[in-house]
Amino acid sequence: MSTALEKVVPDFIASATNGEFSLAHQRGKKLVLYFYPKDNTPGCTNESMAFRDLYADFCRANTEIVGISRDGLTSHENFKAKLELPFALLSDTDEKLCALFDVIKNKKLYGKDVRGIERSTFLLDEQGVLRQEWRGVKVPDHAQEVLEAAQKI
Repeated sequence: MSTALEKVVPDFIASATNGEFSLAHQRGKKLVLYFYPKDNTPGCTNESMAFRDLYADFCRANTEIVGISRDGLTSHENFKAKLELPFALLSDTDEKLCALFDVIKNKKLYGKDVRGIERSTFLLDEQGVLRQEWRGVKVPDHAQEVLEAAQKI
């Protein structure tokens, strides 16, 4: 489900596959932050490939993409290389970004209660204002929907 919002996201710094990521350094471009549960799982692989396949279109819309999960940088580096992702993956092992965006939820996995990331995407404008969010994301057609939203702002 998509929700339109308008609030400034506080600056943050995180470890990324291309070095240190700073939200403040992204000003002047729109930014897609997509939170996903785990590297190398089917849904997360499909979602990352969908964003990868539309990356040139996002660039034409002056929009950068960043994937975020609780996996460590080594896992992220391998995942990024395997899928040939042209964008950075942020490691949130301490769950600070997950808390900032409120994406940690209790879920059922094979009948067990687990605490994990609810697949969610956030679209920020060039000034770092949160313009739209999608929570409980279903992967099919999601990247295309986010691209269309980015093209409209």
